Amino acid sequence: MDRFLSPQPTPEEVSLEKSLRPERLEDYIGQESVKENLRVSIEAAIARGEALDHVLLYGPPGLGKTSLAWVISREMGVGIRTTSGPVLERTGDLAAILTGLRDGDILFIDEIHRLNPSVEEMLYPAMEEFKLDIIVGQGPGARTLRLDVPRFTLIGATTRLGLLTSPLRNRFGVVLRLDFYKVEELKAIVLRSARILGVEVDPKGAAEIARRARGTPRIANRLLKRVRDYAQARADGVITLKVARAALELLEIDEAGFDALDRKFLLTIIQKFSGGPVGIDTLAASLGEERHTLEEVYEPFLIQEGYIQRTPRGRMATERAYRHFGLPLPPHVCQRGLPLEE
Repeated sequence: MDRFLSPQPTPEEVSLEKSLRPERLEDYIGQESVKENLRVSIEAAIARGEALDHVLLYGPPGLGKTSLAWVISREMGVGIRTTSGPVLERTGDLAAILTGLRDGDILFIDEIHRLNPSVEEMLYPAMEEFKLDIIVGQGPGARTLRLDVPRFTLIGATTRLGLLTSPLRNRFGVVLRLDFYKVEELKAIVLRSARILGVEVDPKGAAEIARRARGTPRIANRLLKRVRDYAQARADGVITLKVARAALELLEIDEAGFDALDRKFLLTIIQKFSGGPVGIDTLAASLGEERHTLEEVYEPFLIQEGYIQRTPRGRMATERAYRHFGLPLPPHVCQRGLPLEE
């Protein structure tokens, strides 16, 4: 999906994110509960001289799951090998990676919910017993070989925890959720990124970028780059509050961090469906989008910030959504206590 505020990385951002990636837990801004849990697990593993328990990181995209995996590898002082669920198509691909690891090393699998079922089955004994079961030959003459693999740590990352099978999910000793960031945390991230990139930004300018970054560090850094371009082309190169506001208005990103697609999403619920409830499939058809795009790209931030509500009957616009657009409230929007959809 080609969208400026998409939390998914663009190809150009991959190298930029590597340069901005924190080195240690103390450099990693935000996610305090996650960091404290990891700190305890890491210290205990180091004290015992063992590999870290397998770690599952889940939450919306762009919150720093990959960065956290690299931080863990540095804290443990071990190597890390990265791949993703869709890339591991065959059991031989996984076997080649695992046999190339050393004791204590980390295997990071992004989008782990998209693993091939046969690859996932092969992971089970590798995670539990550090053994690989490989079938040699075909037909009646086929036999199984059991190979030892190093005592590694698997770090899995997913945006959709519910799509993980129970057997795989239950094999992770540490399961941690990353939440959207607070404005103050994003401001600190913007100031840190600006220092690394050599961009001059004052605290108020950084705060304005943070406020419109939808709680997501990846989007904050993307906005910083675009505001930097505006500051160099239309100002004296310094990102002040005035410059940040002008640049973000040019990008059509409003004070709530909404772009044109977010506004269309909310106004469709409000104007076409009387504020809801409206089923997700009906909404997807009305917007010309795929259902999973709405669920993974649009909804997490809007639900977190209280602009829409999931109910058993469908999506509803909340009072906050009406107030954002300056629209009068229909009576049913003022009701409270709607049960959340499972």
